Amino acid sequence: MNEIEDVRKREASRQDKIEKAKQDLADAEAELANLPNFEPPREEIEQIGAQIHELEIAASDKRRQVHEMGSMQVQKRGQIDHCMRRIQEIENVNNRRLQALKNSGAHNIFEAFQWVESHRQEFKKDVFGPVLLEVNIQSREHASFVEGHVPFYIWKSFITQDPEDRDLLVRNLKPFEVPVINYTGEKETTRTLAISREMEELGITGKLDQVISAPKIVKEVLTTQFGLDQSFIGTLETNLRADEACRLGIRDLWTPENHFRWQASRYGGHISASVNPVRNSRLFSENIDTREQNELEHRKAEAEDMLARLEEEIKGLRSEQRHVEDKAAELHKQREEIINRGRLERKRRQDMVNRIEQRRRKLESFDKEEDLHSALCRLQNQISKLNEERLKRVIRMKELLMEAADAQVNHAALQLSVVESDINVRNKEREFRSHELLGTRAQQEYDQCKLELAKCRADLEAAKSAAEQVAKITPDLQRSFAEMPDTIEDLCDAIEDCIAQAGAVLCPNPNVLEEYERRCQQITSLEAKYEHENAMLTTCLTEIESTKTTWLSTLRDLVGQINETFSRNFREMAVAGEVSLDEHDMDFDKYGILIKVKFRETGELQVLSAHHQSGGERSVSTILYLVSLQNLTNCPFRVVDEINQGMDPINERKMFQQLVRAASQPNTPQCFLLTPKLLPELDYSECCSILSIMNGPWIEKPSKVWSNGMSWSAVSQSLSQPVS
Repeated sequence: MNEIEDVRKREASRQDKIEKAKQDLADAEAELANLPNFEPPREEIEQIGAQIHELEIAASDKRRQVHEMGSMQVQKRGQIDHCMRRIQEIENVNNRRLQALKNSGAHNIFEAFQWVESHRQEFKKDVFGPVLLEVNIQSREHASFVEGHVPFYIWKSFITQDPEDRDLLVRNLKPFEVPVINYTGEKETTRTLAISREMEELGITGKLDQVISAPKIVKEVLTTQFGLDQSFIGTLETNLRADEACRLGIRDLWTPENHFRWQASRYGGHISASVNPVRNSRLFSENIDTREQNELEHRKAEAEDMLARLEEEIKGLRSEQRHVEDKAAELHKQREEIINRGRLERKRRQDMVNRIEQRRRKLESFDKEEDLHSALCRLQNQISKLNEERLKRVIRMKELLMEAADAQVNHAALQLSVVESDINVRNKEREFRSHELLGTRAQQEYDQCKLELAKCRADLEAAKSAAEQVAKITPDLQRSFAEMPDTIEDLCDAIEDCIAQAGAVLCPNPNVLEEYERRCQQITSLEAKYEHENAMLTTCLTEIESTKTTWLSTLRDLVGQINETFSRNFREMAVAGEVSLDEHDMDFDKYGILIKVKFRETGELQVLSAHHQSGGERSVSTILYLVSLQNLTNCPFRVVDEINQGMDPINERKMFQQLVRAASQPNTPQCFLLTPKLLPELDYSECCSILSIMNGPWIEKPSKVWSNGMSWSAVSQSLSQPVS
């Protein structure tokens, strides 16, 4: 009955909803009829679109200009990178040359160069240096000539043009040990020998001052100080006809193989010649073109200026582009607002139409709902079906209750059988635990017996080993053991009987047994000590032999190098000489050096001693041995005191030439020769300096030259000029 009442209430509510839906539909149709029509302003939209198109064209033009200038920027940056790479390559050449100077002895040249580069703004005039970086020579052959002609100290020198700059450099570069030369601009008027037709026929191709490329001041210093304009360059043909060059007035000649020098004596007027082989250049490994470096720096600066201007123009164009784009964006926004207003009006009308359609469909759905009579018939049919279903379920429940009672009886019977089975299981478990305990005890007893058996066997083996050390088992002993008792008690009784019998033996010295045991211990100790010391002796002998092998091979190589140099130098001065190692196997205190010489063709090599050679011959041999050690020992300097005293003039001249040549080698220590006199017309290299005691201020010309601080060559030229 409640459901029927609910159906009647829903029917009344449905009628109310239908009336309300009809009213809403009529209101929406009236609102749609009163809604005005909207027409979008097409002319205004087209005008705004035209303005936007013009602004987009202008912005595109600005972007094109920015892109073109960006391409020019990329091009300029490429030029700058190219210039920087090339400048870096040139600077790397500078670094290689500085490294060559450092390897040749100018250890602080990098620090000196960096100091000068970082303080260039403090100089009043340009400072050049090191000279090696300022000079460029195209030909490696000419580089060898120039490097051999100019002393090494010049290549690491710095050249100034102002006295104050010179003083500043001298103060600050003194720790770096590099020379400083001040160029005053005063040129010495010397007569230069021109290349004649005869010289060209001889193979003369030019002079040293013509093959170098350097700043004007650097070139003038090299020319005036070292006579590059007086040194000629020849060919292989000139090398074969060098004697003819001297007759043409040439005093310095370089060929691919040799360096020829002719010098006129200040006393007799005769001319002496010297020939030295040409050494390969070590400093001019790379050539530096300073003009190219300056041009690259200028091109780099121009490109950087152009790049800066392009960046400013690009900034201006981008600002104009942003202004145009902002204006176009405002017009876009204005046009979008107009279009959106039209879309909003169209959307509003469409929403109204959709709302009317929705209310019409809602009204139709109300009309299609079920009425009151149909609902009552449907409910009565459902009640009849539910009553029939309830009857069937009651009958089924009765059958299930009867089946449950039978199942409960069966369950009780099974429960009793389960209890009986549990009791039987617990009884079996108790029996199993008791048997398991008995088995564990038996296993422990077995393990204990096994351990005792192993211990007894170990004791038996130890006793057997001790017995075998006392006396080895022989067939007689085996038979004796077989006759002995088998039990321990019987064995103990037999031992006591043997001790009693031994005590009954008469012995005059009761301590003899103790003495015997003590000496056995001493013998054992001495044997162990002997074996230990013998092993140590073997180890020491092995170490001595290994050390001797390494040391002796090195010593033999060193003596071989000394012998090679000594023999070569001795052949140039005397007949023959050799240096050998005096070996005495393992007696190292007797090792020594044997110097064997001979000064006559008919003689034999004899050990250098006061019994076989004169004092002059011993001096010659000694100085040649010291020269042979020149390249094998490192020391800051060497001093030789009056070694030429007691020599005949021939040996003294040869000795001096050997000493000068050895002391002039690269990377060799400074050598001082102290002597009260020297032979006239000795050959000096450019690395030699002569220091003499100046104790006569009344000697006018030398005193005047020395007062100016000039070189020895200037003193020699001054002395050689005729008196006016």
